[in-house]
Amino acid sequence: MNTTGPAADDVRADGLRLLPFRGLRYVPERVGSLAAVTSPPYDVVVRPDGLHHLESADPHNIVRLILPQAMTAGTRHRKAAVTLDRWLADGVLAPDPEPALYVYEQRSGDLLQRGIIGALELSAPDRGIVLPHEDVMPHVVEDRAALMRTTAANLEPLLLTYVGEGDGATRVIERTAQREPLLSTTTEDGVHHRLWAVTDPTELAAVAAELAQHQALIADGHHRWATYLRLQHEHDSPSPWNYGLVLLVDTARHPLRVRAIHRLLSRLPVADALAALEGRFRIRRVDGPLPAAMETLAAAVADGNAFLLAGDGGFHLVDRPDPALLAETVRTDRPEAWRTLDATVLHATMLDHLWHIPDAPEHIAYIHDTEAAVEQAERRGGTAVLMHPVREEVVRDLARQGVTMPRKSTSFGPKPATGLVLRSLALD
Repeated sequence: MNTTGPAADDVRADGLRLLPFRGLRYVPERVGSLAAVTSPPYDVVVRPDGLHHLESADPHNIVRLILPQAMTAGTRHRKAAVTLDRWLADGVLAPDPEPALYVYEQRSGDLLQRGIIGALELSAPDRGIVLPHEDVMPHVVEDRAALMRTTAANLEPLLLTYVGEGDGATRVIERTAQREPLLSTTTEDGVHHRLWAVTDPTELAAVAAELAQHQALIADGHHRWATYLRLQHEHDSPSPWNYGLVLLVDTARHPLRVRAIHRLLSRLPVADALAALEGRFRIRRVDGPLPAAMETLAAAVADGNAFLLAGDGGFHLVDRPDPALLAETVRTDRPEAWRTLDATVLHATMLDHLWHIPDAPEHIAYIHDTEAAVEQAERRGGTAVLMHPVREEVVRDLARQGVTMPRKSTSFGPKPATGLVLRSLALD
């Protein structure tokens, strides 16, 4: 692993250790535009429509690496590796001349988020340096591991948060943001992105000194973090595989927005879903359109667990579960904050006990976009279960207790755009 100056040394063993790396970046003259080659994180792309849209935006769109298309998994991963090698050979992507940390800014309307991208030293969960808060799906970890293993690259940064103290890293980030950026682009969602390189040894040391005092919460990227740990165990240490690409955001200065991730049950019609809930939850048909129905859901959550079911052209509010049913179906060896999560009740009580739906990709899809979840449910004759987000303080408190939430319980944002800076392990 390349290091630069004192940033890599003299840091506490029980804190975050973020190292500079030689970022791979698109060469602007070789692509239509920087905006046209970026993508949301792989699991946010709504397939297939979103995938096709990104593929057609530019022949070099990063989606061809993070979601390569082929008949088999092995062929997909090899295709991504061949594509990456070709883009490097053709000068579409090129490494920066020296290792750097990268200050990254996202701005849209009244939203301003700044953080710092680097190669984070991996640590075992029991050390409490990086805190996961969600369970992962083994098949997704296996797929991401095969892709990273074949490409020997971290293609998109995880989003991690920490609660800073306003010194060290914060000062470096704010000073850097006053300089001329390496790149500046506005993506089609209206978000303006800027990126700067930090290479000065004194500034790198200031960042290292502050981060060494903190732990981080995984806001987005649990499957990729699990993938990092798996690949680390496959390689002898020391190794570039001991580090993974992350974006660290100080939420004391830049609070993230927390949104829900919805469930699409393609094989369960709404009528059947409601019939199985009858007498166990209160069920009411509520008025649309979708934004109005979601406001009704938000109001109902104040009184306890609540869900909005859609897919038959209408909206059905499901709330006030039978306490005896919850006592029967929700495990008791977890904190009360976990036992009362909407995601806990959904999975333990509704999916497992009442609907008997296994948590497998052919039965449950996880969709970030509310409109897309409803649209796909209506098109497939299934049920969209629309959720309300969990507060960040609940997530962090459970993570500190070592308690993981049901998978895909939260969606933190704004998420970093994929394609602005990559990490090749061959360069370390």
